[in-house]
Amino acid sequence: MASIGDIPTTIVTEFLNSDTRETSLVDAEDPKKVKFTVTPVQNDLSPTSPNQNQNDLQIPQIRIPIYNSNRNEYQRSPRLSRAPRSPRIPRSPKLPKLSPVHASNKNGPQTPFTQFDFADSETEPTDTLTQNSITALLSSKFKEFHKRMKQYGENSPRFRKRLVSKWESLNYDPVESDLALEEDERNKSKKALTIKAVSRWVIMFFVGIGTALLAAGVQIIVEIIAHHKFEFIKTHLDRCSKENCLIIPVLIWCGINLGITILGAALVTYVQPKAAGSGIPLIKSYLNGVRIPGLLTLGGFISKVFGVILSILGGLACGKEGPMAHSGGIMAAGLGKGRIHWCGKKKKEIRIYDQFRSDHEIRDFVAAGAASGVSAAFGAPVGGTLFSVEEAASFWNTELVWRVFFSAMIACFATNFLLSAFEGHPTHLSSPGLVRFNTFPNLTFDLIEIPVFLVMAVFGGLTGSLFVVLNYKLTVFRQKYLHRKKWVKVLEAGVVAIVSAIIGFVLMYFIKDCTEEHPYSHHAITSNMFCDKGHNAMSTLFLTTPEGCLKALLHDPIESYGVVSLVVFIIVFFLLGVWTYGLSVSSGVFIPSLAIGAAWGRLVGLGVIQMFPDQTILANATDMAIKKGMHKNEAKDVGKYALIGAAAQLGGILRTTISLTVIIVECTGDISFGLCIMLALMISKWVGDFFTTGLYDMNVEVSGIPLLVSEPPPLCDHVKASEVMSHPVLSFQPLETVGNIIDVLATETFCGFPIIEPDPKNLRHGKLKGLILQNQLLTLLKKKIFAPEGMLPPSNVTMADFDDPYPVELTKIEEIEANISEEERDYLVDLRPYMNKTPYTVGPNFSLPRVFKIFRGLGLRHLLVVSDDNEPLGMVTRKDLAKYRAESKHGMLKIENLKIEDN
Repeated sequence: MASIGDIPTTIVTEFLNSDTRETSLVDAEDPKKVKFTVTPVQNDLSPTSPNQNQNDLQIPQIRIPIYNSNRNEYQRSPRLSRAPRSPRIPRSPKLPKLSPVHASNKNGPQTPFTQFDFADSETEPTDTLTQNSITALLSSKFKEFHKRMKQYGENSPRFRKRLVSKWESLNYDPVESDLALEEDERNKSKKALTIKAVSRWVIMFFVGIGTALLAAGVQIIVEIIAHHKFEFIKTHLDRCSKENCLIIPVLIWCGINLGITILGAALVTYVQPKAAGSGIPLIKSYLNGVRIPGLLTLGGFISKVFGVILSILGGLACGKEGPMAHSGGIMAAGLGKGRIHWCGKKKKEIRIYDQFRSDHEIRDFVAAGAASGVSAAFGAPVGGTLFSVEEAASFWNTELVWRVFFSAMIACFATNFLLSAFEGHPTHLSSPGLVRFNTFPNLTFDLIEIPVFLVMAVFGGLTGSLFVVLNYKLTVFRQKYLHRKKWVKVLEAGVVAIVSAIIGFVLMYFIKDCTEEHPYSHHAITSNMFCDKGHNAMSTLFLTTPEGCLKALLHDPIESYGVVSLVVFIIVFFLLGVWTYGLSVSSGVFIPSLAIGAAWGRLVGLGVIQMFPDQTILANATDMAIKKGMHKNEAKDVGKYALIGAAAQLGGILRTTISLTVIIVECTGDISFGLCIMLALMISKWVGDFFTTGLYDMNVEVSGIPLLVSEPPPLCDHVKASEVMSHPVLSFQPLETVGNIIDVLATETFCGFPIIEPDPKNLRHGKLKGLILQNQLLTLLKKKIFAPEGMLPPSNVTMADFDDPYPVELTKIEEIEANISEEERDYLVDLRPYMNKTPYTVGPNFSLPRVFKIFRGLGLRHLLVVSDDNEPLGMVTRKDLAKYRAESKHGMLKIENLKIEDN
């Protein structure tokens, strides 16, 4: 405790009555200047009478901060008694610096001064207390509030600055054990290799066919039911707008949306929560090498497919393109493994064959399934393949690209055939995908228009980053407050559905934008609500699915929508898109992003035509369109501006460039506009990356998934493997007791354990002999591959048994321990036939970039760090590398060291 020595009262009186605003106290042991502020007091401490002694004076209530060198913190003095007020005396000169240990008065005897003890404080008390007690009270309350807010900011969870420990890696590295080599030698033949190679192509074919059947079925169901739904609502709107009973269609609209959305949200929430959202972030994480329990189950497939149908019919601002990629991945995993698992319960699964059950093989099939889903959704096989390369998969080779492209092409062709057959002309093949931008009648541009497109790209990047920021804030709020109980998730989805219906009605009611222009689509549903001639323009945008809304914004004539209608629609649909993405429903963000961009792109097109009505390029384009037989208003096409806006908005949200360029070009069927689309996507990505990450990357970061990017983090060449590795590691001997294995598995979270030959002098150290995985140990214990010392253990285990847990969650050690007796705990397990005898190792002086490239390039799960004597020192895992994250924000590069948390 710091103290002040003997200071005469006169000196304290002079100090308190002076105009001193700052002083310093110096500790003799640890000098440190401490600044503080004291307001001169009004009470007089001088003797009121000549006979009064200075020692009889009462000290006023003061609080002086002193730096305590022993406790390395600030303390405050206790409150002292306050003297009665007296007339002010003239101010004295400034007090010289005082030592906290001792101060003397040469002209008089030393008077013992009260020792000060100060309360803890994290911040320097630099605020000035006023003479008014109310102001002083408010100042202290503000300081207390500021302190609590600072502590809240430090202690509150930072969802994007952490990794969750529950995520584990997949086993892409094949196990080279005695058992694996024996089985490979037994099955090695030219015929077997040929059959296996042909089987991969056959499975890819069926992946494409299955994805096409799924996509066509979803499209047909949605179009039929949605048409009847909006036709029913439109009938009541037209009738009640004349009979003043508009509350009836509002209740009908809200009731239909609520019932359908509640059903879809309950299906996702209670059957398989991993089916929520688009599924692309999780598929991307899986293809990067992260095990996602429940992602590729039959329950997830049912929840994803029927959930997306119910979400669209429920009136939510979402699309079905992202869920198609997830559904295709689930179908590909099931066909590849020859079994489909039901919601993680081993007793409920369909088994057909077991030729492709390794993580490496299933990874390739899932990549093909994701590409087939995107191809079927947009009718873009090349774009789907590139999307899987750019956005999803992390491991590629030429042969795999050919198989993926083959599957995507089969999916596109089969979807085209099925949808064309549904429309009555199966041989015409006019519907290659679920979403087609169709042919633009006047998709020409001049080089003078490119600056306008560049400005639109910048705006798309800004609004895209705003979309990501708002959705991130909302996602964090949901995780902290709303998603703790399942029924709250369902309730939130129902509220959004009701709000979507009410907003659509309110905009049609208050914005009386009547137009006589006919919609582009012959199946469009319009309402003549409060319109004597023509129809309400807002009804074209809300009495349809999001895909129909997008096509209307791209292709409807120039006079179909007014400026006010477009501005209000942009704001409302933007907020609905932010609110909808992240609900506990199966939904995609492709179509809402395109619709938002098409709306403000169309608005820009209207502005350009109004500002430059006689511009040469516009006049030439109009003349060319008139020569083709189009009306003059139809010739003034704003569709190309809507297309650029849609591309810029999508690029600003998703930050994907190459694949989206190809997808949009394939959807339009016109390569001449590819340059403008590419520029819009690239610039919007660059502008968005200046502020935030992409939407999918944000979802991965919030989930705490340890994703390994393509390149190691920069500026980390000085970091060595010995600094990155997890240590110490628990090792097993080649012959280990059952009880010791159970005890280690029950307490440790590692999924890999080195096998060492112990040193007779020191049993804790030994040379590395191999590596065995946690699931291998669990399988050996479950099948009781152990025996008493001196006896041979059973050998009824194969490599297929070790692959069995995929994609099922691993068996719990508690279940195995309950079936093992006390006598069996002393039995021995021979780990030598099952361990990987050639694990990858590095030295402790390997740099972080080199370790990163080895780990990611080879798809490893464990990388051992060994000494010069080949003794294991530590182990590098995915989380040890993923916690070093490079983030570029506002043009500044920052390297972060993330925390690993349990949840």
